[in-house]
Amino acid sequence: MKSLYRRQFAMMAALILVAFLLLGCSFAALSYQYIAQDKQETMERNASYIANFTSSYLSSGIGSGIQDGAYQLYVASVANISGSTVILAENDGEIVYTASGTGQSSGDLLSGRVPADWLETVSREGGRMERSSLGGLLPDKSYVAAVPILQSSFITGKTYQRGVVLMVSESSSLTAMWQDLAAIFMLSAVVVLLLASAASSVTSLRQTKPLKDMAEAVRHFGQGEFETRVEGCEDRRDEVGELAEAFNTMADSLTKSEAQRSEFIANVSHELKTPMTTIAGFADGILDGTIPREKEEDALRTISSETRRLSRLVRRMLDLSRLQSSENVTAQERFDVSELVLRVLVSLEGKITGRGLDVDTDLPEGSVMVWGDPDGITQVCYNLLDNAIKFSAPESVLGLGIQVKGEKAYVSVRNTGETIPPEELSQIFDRFHKTDRSRSVDREGVGLGLYIVKTIINNHRESITVTSEDGVTTFTFTLTIA
Repeated sequence: MKSLYRRQFAMMAALILVAFLLLGCSFAALSYQYIAQDKQETMERNASYIANFTSSYLSSGIGSGIQDGAYQLYVASVANISGSTVILAENDGEIVYTASGTGQSSGDLLSGRVPADWLETVSREGGRMERSSLGGLLPDKSYVAAVPILQSSFITGKTYQRGVVLMVSESSSLTAMWQDLAAIFMLSAVVVLLLASAASSVTSLRQTKPLKDMAEAVRHFGQGEFETRVEGCEDRRDEVGELAEAFNTMADSLTKSEAQRSEFIANVSHELKTPMTTIAGFADGILDGTIPREKEEDALRTISSETRRLSRLVRRMLDLSRLQSSENVTAQERFDVSELVLRVLVSLEGKITGRGLDVDTDLPEGSVMVWGDPDGITQVCYNLLDNAIKFSAPESVLGLGIQVKGEKAYVSVRNTGETIPPEELSQIFDRFHKTDRSRSVDREGVGLGLYIVKTIINNHRESITVTSEDGVTTFTFTLTIA
């Protein structure tokens, strides 16, 4: 398995090498071009100086021409200053004088001749500059600049070529410069690679350690150790810190879900055990004669009531399974929520009358068209109104209202009774949650009604809230205006 560190280091090393290679090649090419051009211009300029001086010296008739000591001293000075070798040749290529400024003897050049192609090019184009060995005259290829020695005839006034001046400069200096550049490049590349390796090691370790901790935590989670958390990333403000924080949040959620699952199983066991124990006890009492015949009818009524309670519990759990199924898709239809609420209210008229409640409605005059599942919202309204009626104080007011704000319709159900404690409000939508008072008042309930309401609203991507102050409890949920 390729580690994240190896991949990151390989990528960083490759980028550094490519960057250094491009920079080194570009710098070397530009430096070579600049230095070579400067050297060529200097050599051509020095060769022209010597050619002009030679032409003037020969025209003046002073001394004995190029064999004169003053002339040779001047040419030797130029050769020494420029670090080059000066060659003077006749038009036929015969070398008549050499002066070396490199510290090496140039006397062996006097026996040679300048190649004819160089003489032709100089005569035709007025000069020539290139890297050459002059047809084997020079031991190695060197930079050679050649210019003609021109003189004017006193008789005809025409200019003619008297000879050729060649400036020779070895290319070893440029080669040495390239070698120095390569050495600097390699040294810099090695230093940067070492620094990059150290930085990459620290960075990769800082990045991969939390990932390894998370992988280890996942393995612990798979073994049922839900208390495991990723630690050491609390002060990080980067993506890894966010991932660790998200992982811990997920772990908290899973822990809570596991606790809720355990509680759900315990609640289901309790809700099933109680009526089944009651049914079994009364049935056995009738069969073995423990219960007198005159009380058998009461026992059968209890058995019937507990049986219906079991049926309601199973039905509610099936509803929950359907609502929470991944295949459950909330139907989106346009319907009038005002009409739906009034229809549910009418269906509960008997219960409202039984508790002597007054109904206070605050509904818009016209239709309020919304998007949603009419059957699901009907169940939401029924559960909320049934709950409100059940826990309303006798002869109090039951409130029902709809308000439109922006793109949302707010449906509220209000009743007057006992205030729900703040610590109960946060748990009121949990499965099988029933307050102590609720357990005494709502003996037929199974603690799933509000959980089903919350599930249906969540499936609609809407929200539901509850408030309870001064004995007035209000449930409010939203729907999107169509």
